[in-house]
Amino acid sequence: MDMYDISFFLSTMWIGPFWFAMLVYPEHEITEKMMRGPWFFLGPIAIWFVVSASEPQALVDLAKDSMDPSNTMASLAALLGTRAGAAAAWAHMVAGDIFVTRWMWRRCMDNGSERWVTAATVFFGVMLMPVGVALHMALVSDSTD
Repeated sequence: MDMYDISFFLSTMWIGPFWFAMLVYPEHEITEKMMRGPWFFLGPIAIWFVVSASEPQALVDLAKDSMDPSNTMASLAALLGTRAGAAAAWAHMVAGDIFVTRWMWRRCMDNGSERWVTAATVFFGVMLMPVGVALHMALVSDSTD
């Protein structure tokens, strides 16, 4: 097990308790307290920085290749095709997923959504973000509407 395996595992495990709390105990005061600060997404962000710092030339190459639109996709594919690139991308995705899922959970709580609506959007928010957002937008309306 190398640094990239460990970073993949840690970024996944970091968000687990936050996701589980929003999914299983959405209205509990401990869930509310856990989701107040930035801790729910800081772990994967820190992991992204560590992994990215381990391969700084890859980011330099990506930035350089991004100046030529015909090269951008090839450079991104090359970066993501490495263990460092995949680990960094995973930490990036996990941080984004939990950040948006927290927003959807908060909106469900603020609007008094039914339990199944909250559970569905929180579940899919982390597992399949586009599905979670689509469900959320279809099922949750602001209480002022």
